[in-house]
Amino acid sequence: MKLPLPAIAAHWNLLRRDITFLNHGSFGACPQPVFETYQRWQRELEMQPVEFIARRQNGLLAEARMALGAYLGVAGDDLIFAPNVTHALNIVAHSLRLEPGDEVLGNDHEYGAIERVWRYHTERQGAHYVNCQLPLPLHDPQQIVDTLWAHVTPRTRVIAVSHITSPTALIFPVTEICRRARAAGIITVVDGAHAPGQIALDAAAIDADFYGGNCHKWLCAPKSAGFLYARPEHQAALEPLVVSWGWRARVPGGALFREHFDYTGTSDVAAYLSVPAAIAFQHEHDWPAVRAACHALLRDARGRVAALTGLPPICPDDAAWFGQVAALPLPAAVEPHLARLCPEFGIEIPTYRWNEHLFARVSIQAYNTPADVDRLVAAVAQMMPQAV
Repeated sequence: MKLPLPAIAAHWNLLRRDITFLNHGSFGACPQPVFETYQRWQRELEMQPVEFIARRQNGLLAEARMALGAYLGVAGDDLIFAPNVTHALNIVAHSLRLEPGDEVLGNDHEYGAIERVWRYHTERQGAHYVNCQLPLPLHDPQQIVDTLWAHVTPRTRVIAVSHITSPTALIFPVTEICRRARAAGIITVVDGAHAPGQIALDAAAIDADFYGGNCHKWLCAPKSAGFLYARPEHQAALEPLVVSWGWRARVPGGALFREHFDYTGTSDVAAYLSVPAAIAFQHEHDWPAVRAACHALLRDARGRVAALTGLPPICPDDAAWFGQVAALPLPAAVEPHLARLCPEFGIEIPTYRWNEHLFARVSIQAYNTPADVDRLVAAVAQMMPQAV
């Protein structure tokens, strides 16, 4: 399958056709058939709110969890819905009981909001957040594992790591990290914000203690659709951030793990109920082939921008390292000109400084075309020092 994919691209409501949208990774974008399902659930709620919330909602959420669990390779009963990964991992950090001097081990590729979550909760309990620096560029996944383990101490209680990193868009070897941590008796918390829908995902094989993911990014569900997976032995320890009617409710056939989180007051659950439609949409459109086509176009972008800048890539040119999003190094001299990308060149793309590196993070989704990459390459060429 080759891009462009007009039959698929036509499903997206990206109305600004004058904008080249290369930023799916930030907030996602929902295809029209899935969005219509979302609106249908909202209409059903409004047609009879009491019937929907009081008598149907629990069962509907259970059905949606089962579909999501099958997609992730885990039992639906081991999942709860959350608005996003930040919310999901706040639940975990809030619930873990740390002793003074205990350590939570992270790294400098983690999403800034999640790093703040861990710093907040470790400081409140007299524990420490350890932010180890990983080498860059990376050439072997074992570099990540070995560097992390060089910072493990007898006080390390938790390892918090991304499946696909936000600032560098690298796929981390989370299965090996979780395997080694389990052998050492260390709890693992995986931030899977960018994984569902972008790469093939088997959460059971990863075997993390906790895995939080977004459905509204690469799985293309509506906004505010995320989840938290917890291994059964940890579920009873998880505490809701909001205490409501689900607290110790023990609904027949239910479990406190889910009941504590399913109903925390009146809310719109339409995004959660639309997740099965997002899964079905990707299944119907042969998403493994779509992902492969997107990856091929991203490789082209990566290579052409590197040829312009002369800067080496941060990882090998291999699908084991990146999927549909990549962080492309830029020379410092173009930094003053990056503000031109959207208003002048019509390109929506995040650019940022990270650890002394300047990056443009390029996302390629089914609606992108080779012409989009051509525009990006032309813009970078015009911003290069010899051209400005």
